[in-house]
Amino acid sequence: MTATGANQAVDAPPSTAQNPADDAPHLLVVDDDRRIRALLSRFLLSEGYRVSTAETVLDARAKLAGLKFDLLILDVMMPGENGFDFARSIRAASTVPILMLTARDEKESRIMGLEIGADDYLAKPFEPRELSLRVANILKRARPPAAPPVESVRFGPFVFHLARGELRRGEEVIRLTDREREMLRVLTTSPGETVPRQALAGNGEAVGERTVDVQVNRLRRKIERDPSNPLIVQTVRGVGYRLVAAN
Repeated sequence: MTATGANQAVDAPPSTAQNPADDAPHLLVVDDDRRIRALLSRFLLSEGYRVSTAETVLDARAKLAGLKFDLLILDVMMPGENGFDFARSIRAASTVPILMLTARDEKESRIMGLEIGADDYLAKPFEPRELSLRVANILKRARPPAAPPVESVRFGPFVFHLARGELRRGEEVIRLTDREREMLRVLTTSPGETVPRQALAGNGEAVGERTVDVQVNRLRRKIERDPSNPLIVQTVRGVGYRLVAAN
C-alpha cells in the first residue's frame, strides 16, 4: 500500500461497517507483515467485510479448516511455504476466490499466479480503493447467478400463473376470488413447504384460522378431484397447509 493508502486505512472514520453484518462476505488476509495485515484488516472492515488474518500459510490452513471464507487475499512472498505453493494446493481442492499480492510487478509472477488459478493479481504498493474495487469485482463474479423468477406452477391438471394470478386447466380459465388468488400465490411461491395459516390470512385483521380453513375448503372444491381427501392442498395438522406441485 502507498503512504497515502496506509493513512487512509489507519484514519478510516468509524462507521457501522466496523461491525459488519453476520452475512457479510468473510475475507482471509494472509501476509507475514504484521503492519500490512493490520492496515488491510482495518480498511476492509470499514468497507463492511468480515475479516480474519493469518501470519503464515500454516496459520491460514488452520483457519481454512474451521471456517468458510468468501475470498482469500494472499501475499506471494512469505517465509516457508510461499503464496504460489499455497494457492496451488488450495486450487487442487477448492474454488474459493484468490486475490494475490506481491511486491514484485514482474509479468512472469502475474502469469504464474493466474496459471495457478488466482482470480486476480495486485502488485504492492497499491491504493486501498483499488483493492476494494478488485475485491468487490471478484466477489461479484463468484456470486452464483440468481435463480430466474418462477412464472408458473403446475399441480394436478392445473397451471397457476403467478404474475397474472390466473389458474388454468388446459385452455379453460378457472374463476378465482381475490382471496383464492392470493392464497394460491402464497402456496405456489413455496411448493412442497408448509405455509402457516397466518400467512394465508392476508391483511384482514378479522380473519381467523377458522376463516382460513373455510377459504381453503372453497379453493379445494375448484382444484381437488375429491375435496374431502385433498391431494393438492394438503393439511399440516396444527400448522397450516402445503401445496403439492407436479414434478
